[in-house]
Amino acid sequence: MIDFDLVISTKLCIGVYLMVNEETIREALKKVTYPGFTKSIVDFGFVKGIKAGSNGVEIDVEITSSAPEVEEQIRVDIKEALESIGVKEYELTLKKPKMPRESSSKGKNIAPHIHNFVMVSSGKGGVGKSTTTVNLAISLAKQGKKVGLLDADIYGPNIPRMMGIVGETPEIIGNKVKPILAHGVEVMSMGSLMEEGQSLIWRGAMVMKAIQQLLQDILWGDLDVLVIDMPPGTGDAQLTLAQSVPVTAGVCVTTPQKVALDDTARSLDMFKKLNIPIAGVVENMSGFICPETNKEYDIFGKGTTEPLAKEFDTIVLGEIPIEPAIREGGDAGKPVTSEFPDTTTAKRYYEAAEKLWDMIEKINEEGGVDNEAIQPTIGVPGTDTAGKSACSV
Repeated sequence: MIDFDLVISTKLCIGVYLMVNEETIREALKKVTYPGFTKSIVDFGFVKGIKAGSNGVEIDVEITSSAPEVEEQIRVDIKEALESIGVKEYELTLKKPKMPRESSSKGKNIAPHIHNFVMVSSGKGGVGKSTTTVNLAISLAKQGKKVGLLDADIYGPNIPRMMGIVGETPEIIGNKVKPILAHGVEVMSMGSLMEEGQSLIWRGAMVMKAIQQLLQDILWGDLDVLVIDMPPGTGDAQLTLAQSVPVTAGVCVTTPQKVALDDTARSLDMFKKLNIPIAGVVENMSGFICPETNKEYDIFGKGTTEPLAKEFDTIVLGEIPIEPAIREGGDAGKPVTSEFPDTTTAKRYYEAAEKLWDMIEKINEEGGVDNEAIQPTIGVPGTDTAGKSACSV
């Protein structure tokens, strides 16, 4: 005897799957926003496969976050999106990276809840250090890390404009300041704490105190990494940071010209003297990509950083070209890695961030860093060691 109820039920199921094709499902998944961002899992390219047929619906998703709460939120949002088009039964395969390794660094740390610190520096200004810092931070966040971005370039705080938070006032909680969340990253800058356009005419001691407060008095979350945009050069700010927290890795930004490379060598030498492991060098303005032909031209040279990196026993993290989207995104508060992820530049930043994180993991596996040797020393009265830092004696 034929079970007509079963036949009808089967036909209904097959009918639903035939009406809901792959394109319909993809459109529905565009409503699933990746947690912490404004773009969907489809826009980010995290949906790797969709199958819809008589056997049911199968979806493959690969996310960049290892956080359980991110996975759970995506699963809930996918369920709601599919139910809105009549799909109640489906098979979801969701892949994610392993949890980040804990820092093994030692020494003085005035922000112990932050697991890793990355100092982004440059030998001179105008090489794209802040742009690089912003896009490395966002790339790390897109790869699933809990990321903070500290603008320690006290005299030229450009991070608020680049991150699209100009005019936003941070919230005060108790006696601490809560960072502003932008593009999936916790952000704090001196530019967000003072009037726009106001100049700071400070001596070194005040800069040093400000950097310490930006580490201690900001309500940073439980971050995997804090990426710090330093002032250009080698001075009080760099020394203060290195003495305040164990800096896991240093990144130096340069351009291909010899004039810039001369100053880059000094910046890399500073990392060595401060016992900061060098994660690598970013060669910025490395070629120009014509927006009409997509052809790359080496107008400032390219590849000139490699010999210098080898001299300091490190690597070139990335060769970042000049591309109109970088300038447009920086001016509009829409960083290229967040708003234009398919551009050549965004992809190279993403690769550079992967190399940076691999280096951080390697440093922690090998015992981390220790800033004890560069702490200020009292010295012997009447000698030339009195009041000097251990790294300068």
